[in-house]
Amino acid sequence: MDYKSKVITVEEAVALVKSGDVIVTGLGAGEAGAFMGQLHTAFEKGVSDVIISNCLPTHPSQLYDEKYADNFRIAGWFFAPQMRKAHANGNMAYIPNHLHLAATKRLFHKKPNIYVGVATMPDKHGYVSLSVDNTYATRMMEEADIVILEINPNMPYTFGDIQVRVEDVDYFVEVDYMPPVVADIPFTEKDQKIASFIAPMVEDGSCIQLGIGGIPNAVAYALEDKKDLGVHTEMLTTSMVRLAKKGVITGRKKQINRGKMVATFAMGEPDLYEFMDYNPSVEIRDGAWVNDPYTIAQNDNMVSINTSLEVDLTGQCASESLGSRQFSGTGGQSDTAVGAQMSKNGKSIIALYSTAMVRGEDGEKHEVSKIVPQLMPGAAVTLSRNDVDRVVTEYGVAELRGTDLIERVERLIEIAHPKFREQLYEDAVRVGILGK
Repeated sequence: MDYKSKVITVEEAVALVKSGDVIVTGLGAGEAGAFMGQLHTAFEKGVSDVIISNCLPTHPSQLYDEKYADNFRIAGWFFAPQMRKAHANGNMAYIPNHLHLAATKRLFHKKPNIYVGVATMPDKHGYVSLSVDNTYATRMMEEADIVILEINPNMPYTFGDIQVRVEDVDYFVEVDYMPPVVADIPFTEKDQKIASFIAPMVEDGSCIQLGIGGIPNAVAYALEDKKDLGVHTEMLTTSMVRLAKKGVITGRKKQINRGKMVATFAMGEPDLYEFMDYNPSVEIRDGAWVNDPYTIAQNDNMVSINTSLEVDLTGQCASESLGSRQFSGTGGQSDTAVGAQMSKNGKSIIALYSTAMVRGEDGEKHEVSKIVPQLMPGAAVTLSRNDVDRVVTEYGVAELRGTDLIERVERLIEIAHPKFREQLYEDAVRVGILGK
């Protein structure tokens, strides 16, 4: 089927939106940038009571302006900076989720009227690739009343389970923007110190999961002397591509998807997108499968490396909220941490700085410990203390798997900043974790 017969303008696509609709768009670089950038015009024409589900949006949009707050609500699986900023408008809501269940649980509650995402230009066989994201895309497309894809010659053609027949798409919008770039965050001396503790835990032939940020980038740099690493990850990052180009990542030792770098979405620098394009060693697959702990566990020597905002003295990890204020999301942290520990010889690592600078009631910034006796009031527990394995700061590694609470307090205080250690012990007694 000739896709040209299904091409409409972005204005015509937005005109399909009706009051009361549920709209879902792709994750990160899979977000439909042109459509989301014009969606506010529907609200200017009187459309209202719309629910938009997104995840880590990357494109600029007037949707986050306060003047449209009464027309729609965004229910997001993972907050991005513009969502945090617009939270005060009153129409931003987080959807609690484990990533591998994000699609199925949301579909239990609400089915989309419209799915709008990004794809490559159609190939000679009549297929498009969803390119950089299948976290929940194909599952939502199967349930949506209308499927709209922005086809973009700048998107990398990728393999996996994301090839979609032209005949299964209702409308195409031709666009020509570049994939959103998430630049590597330069790592600091503190990041390097943390990485120096993590790198020895990654043996040759291990299968890794990394995120983005200074600590993961430093870890990737520290792994350059390893051999035959594999990748089974929620997010494919630029740092992983650099390891692959250096021959560190080969996937030869994986038990499933041998030789393949498997992810549910990808986002990073232009080098990442160029590497992915028609590369048979990269597969983007359904998030319900990739992030299922039972899938993750099928690869031996799985090492999951995640970060957290604060960890309490019993091991609870608050990685997504600052008190009651949503900051990011659970994402795949619990999925990958549990899956890694189910893996033969697997390891789960939570990394964080020992301290942070926060503004106090006096308006001044103060240094506080990120290892705390109790989490901030209202903080979401992203990783249960039942599922925590290893916690790493710039002061060392706390091995927590199988430990009791007295041992946990002792080990976590050992990796806290020295100036807070005595107070942390006193607080552990005060709040009742320890006896006198």
